Amino acid sequence: MTASSWRVLGATGFVGSAITTALQTKNIAVTPVSTPRLASPATTVHHVIEHAHRLESVIDYLADSFAGADIVVNAAGLAAPDQTHQQSLTGANALLPVLVALAAHRTGVRRVIHISSASVQANAPVLDESIRTAPFSAYSLSKALGESALYRLRSQWESESTAPQLTVLRATSVMGSGRRTTRLLAKFASSVFSSVAGDGTAPTPVTSVTALAQFAVAVGEYPEPLPAVILQPWEGATNGSVLRDAGRRHPHQLPPLLCRAVIDAGNWVSGVTDNRFNGAIRRLEVTWFGQRQVPGWAHENGVIPEPHVQEVLRQAHLSLGK
Repeated sequence: MTASSWRVLGATGFVGSAITTALQTKNIAVTPVSTPRLASPATTVHHVIEHAHRLESVIDYLADSFAGADIVVNAAGLAAPDQTHQQSLTGANALLPVLVALAAHRTGVRRVIHISSASVQANAPVLDESIRTAPFSAYSLSKALGESALYRLRSQWESESTAPQLTVLRATSVMGSGRRTTRLLAKFASSVFSSVAGDGTAPTPVTSVTALAQFAVAVGEYPEPLPAVILQPWEGATNGSVLRDAGRRHPHQLPPLLCRAVIDAGNWVSGVTDNRFNGAIRRLEVTWFGQRQVPGWAHENGVIPEPHVQEVLRQAHLSLGK
C-alpha cells in the first residue's frame, strides 16, 4: 500500500519528529497534528473507551485534522517512566490512542499506527508480539491499558470493511541525540561504574530512533494487512557493546548472581516505597542483563531498517564533552 497522505501526532517530540523527518525524506505528504492534553481516572479498558466516547469535541477536532489522510501515526504520549501521577499517564497513553482510533474511524483513515513501548512486557525473559502484558510501573500500566483498548476496538471493527486497521508498534529501548535517557546511559558508560552482568554478550533491545522512524514508515507503507502488534526489530546490540559504544571503555564484568541480588534488593526497596524506583531499577537490569526478543513480523516479512544504534551511542559519548 502506498500512502498519499499521513498525519503524525507528537510530531515535535522525540519519536514523532524522527518519523516526520523520515517521511519528508521520502517525499511523503505529512501533516503534524497538535495533541490535546488529557487526563483520565479510568483503570479498565471499558472505562477508557467509555471516557473517550464522552469527549465528542476532541473526537471532532481530531477527525477534522485527519480529513484526507490515509495513515495516522500516534507518536504522542507521556514518556515519563518514573512519573507516578496515574491520571495524567492514563490520559496521554491510554485515552488519547482511543480518541485517535475513534476519530480515524469517523474520517475514513485506512491505517492507524500507535507507537507503544516494550515496557508493557516488563521483565519477560523474551519480548514478543503477543498481546500479553505485565506492567511494572505507572507508566507501563498506562501504555498497556492503551494497547488493550486498541485491541478491543480492533476486534469490534473486524467485520467493518471501512474501519481503520489498528496496529501497535512496540518501540524498545530507543536512544537518540538529545534524549535524557541516552545522555544518562553515556554518563554511566563513561564512568568507573560501567558494568555488565557476565561477559557482555547478552542481546539487548537498545535501539536507535533513526531505525524506529524508518521502520514506522515501512510498516505504514506495507501493502498487506498488519497484525495487532509489531515489535521494533533488534539492531544487534549486546549489553557489552552498548556500554563500549556509549562510554568508549570496556565495562566491568560482574558476577550475574551479585547483580541479580542487587536488582532483587532494589525491587524490594521500591516495593515498600510505593514503587517509586521501579523505572530506574528496570533500566539498570536491562543495562546489566540485556533482554532477548523474538525476530517477529519484521524478519518474517523482510522489513528490517538499517541499524544506527552504534553511531547514536558514540555520538552521545562525544556530546558529553560539549
